[in-house]
Amino acid sequence: MDLGEIEPSQLRGPRRAERDGAPRRRGGSWRAAVPVSEVTFSRRELDRILSLYGRKVAAGEWRDYAIDFFKDRAVFSVFRNACEAPIYRIEKHPRLERRQGAYSVISATGHIVRRGQELERVLGALDRALHLVAS
Repeated sequence: MDLGEIEPSQLRGPRRAERDGAPRRRGGSWRAAVPVSEVTFSRRELDRILSLYGRKVAAGEWRDYAIDFFKDRAVFSVFRNACEAPIYRIEKHPRLERRQGAYSVISATGHIVRRGQELERVLGALDRALHLVAS
């Protein structure tokens, strides 16, 4: 299998309990370690997000990013400076897909800028071009 065919979440090593072969206690009984599934961005989603990120870096607006995978969501955080809090978070919540939409863009203050079912439309909130209005 080629590295280009592997999802980024599969490149991580085994968790400590899996590595040591030690059982973990869950729900009152001893069981063997069960891998916890995480929500990740697909390759196509990451390509679209990184394309936007590259344009914003070239324009000098953004400088750094971080990707976090959790049990219930995946988060792509965008930073103006590496030592600051993220100015935007692009989140994927699969559980909200049928209700409000799986994707959302959240500002630094926690305000939801846009939420929807299509990543392309949600990222449009960050990818707006300025138009010069001449009179």
